[in-house]
Amino acid sequence: MSKPRILVARAIFPDIVDRLREHFDVEANPDDVIWTQQELAERLADKDGVLTTGSQRVDAALLFAVPRLKICANMAVGYNNFDVDAMTAAGVQGTNTPDVLTETTADFGFALLMATARRMTESEHYLRAGKWTKWSYDMFAGSDIHGSTLGIIGMGRIGQGIAKRGAHGFGMRVIYHNRSRLAPALEAECKATYVGKEELLRTADHVMLVVPYSAASHHTIGAAELALMKPTATLINIARGGIVDDAALAVALREQRIAAAGLDVFEGEPSVHPDLLTVPNVVLTPHIASATAATRLKMCQLAADNLLAVLQGKPALTPVNTPDPAAQAQRFAYKK
Repeated sequence: MSKPRILVARAIFPDIVDRLREHFDVEANPDDVIWTQQELAERLADKDGVLTTGSQRVDAALLFAVPRLKICANMAVGYNNFDVDAMTAAGVQGTNTPDVLTETTADFGFALLMATARRMTESEHYLRAGKWTKWSYDMFAGSDIHGSTLGIIGMGRIGQGIAKRGAHGFGMRVIYHNRSRLAPALEAECKATYVGKEELLRTADHVMLVVPYSAASHHTIGAAELALMKPTATLINIARGGIVDDAALAVALREQRIAAAGLDVFEGEPSVHPDLLTVPNVVLTPHIASATAATRLKMCQLAADNLLAVLQGKPALTPVNTPDPAAQAQRFAYKK
């Protein structure tokens, strides 16, 4: 009996590819070529599964072109590259990699907050340019983190991790806004108080965005929301590009309507809005919040485990949808 065929759409850990080869006929991408949608469809035409990384769009048109495909295993906790409704209707299982990156991403969110509030990137550029010639009392004076108010929008696992770091490690007052309020025990554990979005924006010294991307959360922070924030406040986005209106943010930073921003994600990434590259009071990183070797390996392993489970007829470990049973049965019965 022939092995199921899978595509590994981007370069990943070679050890994981070798493990997958024990169970599947694998087409890998060790040169990390970025394929067009047409090229991706051509490679998936004879595949039963694909390991994606968040940069491959899986939509209705692609699914129609690849009737044999049964699972898309995303090596990311976010899955806004998936058209989940289309995948569900087409009988294709989608999976992601939650939990394994929670603490690493929360670490990074807090690191980005600290770098932004204390103007680390801005001051390093100043030093490297040879401009540091004397001490002055207000040179790169930033804002305190300890004892300040941290406002978190999106209080899932990562948001809770950031809240605990702020409250327990830095004595911050933590307020949060979420689609639903946390259970009292979780609020107590995080030392967090639920407030409305407008109150959070008006009150927080540091606003942290950890909300999943969806059509409803598009431009959660735009010009109107930025206008509510304190002129001394910082904005941190480790969620997804599109949560923030990057053009409006660039204007607010240039006009010093808020003090600074730290961004790990961008609209249209890897492209970055050109105006963000010209303002000094922003810390920019290329979507690396989960990027430690240990955590990326765990993410890769979980994506591989999802492929193994589904293509062996078992339930997905971390599903993001429940495929239509009839459509799914057709895909498992497909022969070519």
